[in-house]
Amino acid sequence: MQNAPARRCRYNGSSMPFQELVEAEGHLIDSHIMENIFDKVVEYHGRFEVEQFRIGKTNSEPSYLRLKVETPDEASLDRLLHELLSLGCAPADSSDAQLAAVERDRCAPEEFYSTTNHRTHVRNGQQWIEVENQRMDAMVVVADGRAWCRRLRDLRSGDQIVVGLRGIRVIPESKERDRLSFAFMSNGISSERQVETAVRQTAELVRHAVGQKQKVLVVAGPVVVHTGGVAGLASLIRGGWVHGVLSGNALGVHDVEAALLGTSLGVRLSDGRQEEHGHRNHMRAINAIYRAGGVRQAVESGRLSQGILYECVKAGIPFVLAGSLRDDGPLPDTITDMNAAQDAYAAQLQGAGLVICLGTMLHSIATGNMLPGWVKIVCVDINPAVATKVSDRGTGQAVGIVADVGLFLHLLSKDLLAKASV
Repeated sequence: MQNAPARRCRYNGSSMPFQELVEAEGHLIDSHIMENIFDKVVEYHGRFEVEQFRIGKTNSEPSYLRLKVETPDEASLDRLLHELLSLGCAPADSSDAQLAAVERDRCAPEEFYSTTNHRTHVRNGQQWIEVENQRMDAMVVVADGRAWCRRLRDLRSGDQIVVGLRGIRVIPESKERDRLSFAFMSNGISSERQVETAVRQTAELVRHAVGQKQKVLVVAGPVVVHTGGVAGLASLIRGGWVHGVLSGNALGVHDVEAALLGTSLGVRLSDGRQEEHGHRNHMRAINAIYRAGGVRQAVESGRLSQGILYECVKAGIPFVLAGSLRDDGPLPDTITDMNAAQDAYAAQLQGAGLVICLGTMLHSIATGNMLPGWVKIVCVDINPAVATKVSDRGTGQAVGIVADVGLFLHLLSKDLLAKASV
């Protein structure tokens, strides 16, 4: 490990014994970053003194802050610096990031740096290099002038990973500057917002992502089927507005059950009444796919002729079904190895510009954990707590829309398809 530079500490009668100079650059005011930095210092019983501040004079010019922070003990200073780093406020020295070798597969050195989902740079060879494959809760491996995120389970003996907090810059996402087109992305979660307004703005995000040659992915729960959202999602897939579907075994089973038998968990979608002996329909659906040899074979043979998975196969877009402990069957296409399922999700998320999460808390949280902070997430659920939990678990770019998922999909497909035909 490289030797850490001596900490800038001095003591006099009017100052606390442990001090550090830190600096931050970006849209510090309108994104409330500077306010959060000051609040964090006070939270850790410290003091701050602004040594330099330059305010950006235009909406594209960044501001600069140089700050002296003081704490009563070294442990508090270490914890404070760690918190400030996630806000884009780093020690103001010019030292390289400290590296340490992994001694055993899947075992990181004790002082490893754990990543956020924000854009990150590390200093190596007196140059700042951007970290690739940015995601939260990973380690940063440095080799041959490059740096990239790697999960703990993927670490291998001999990897050189970043440890400590020096030589690291985190760049939090700034507040959206295009306030007309994407203003609702900073409005948080509200059950008061009209569904039509949220749909219209989501449609603009979809068009923007597609126009930028970025993928639009849907993370869907079985509620899509329960609420009658299959037709809307199928239309989006046929129209080329969706480039992948990530979900669990439940969505696949309920989608197939609805396509083959017209029920979801034995309840008729046509009138909401329980089908006689309908409790076995989900197992009949699973059995039908097994007899066909898989979802693709069921489509090719004509056994499966409608639904979400059908449209994915016909359009040639990928779908990933991740298994869980509670699954029946599961479908032959379901990935029951959790590590393999995570890898499959992560592979599809490469190149994503927008992710729309529909009525699934666990899959939404899992997806958010894999994404860098600059990929927008729209989380639609009738329960406002779902979007809140996604955001609370580190996915700060998630925006919640409190709405019936089926209605949302119907209106979204109507908006996108109508304007596409104009």
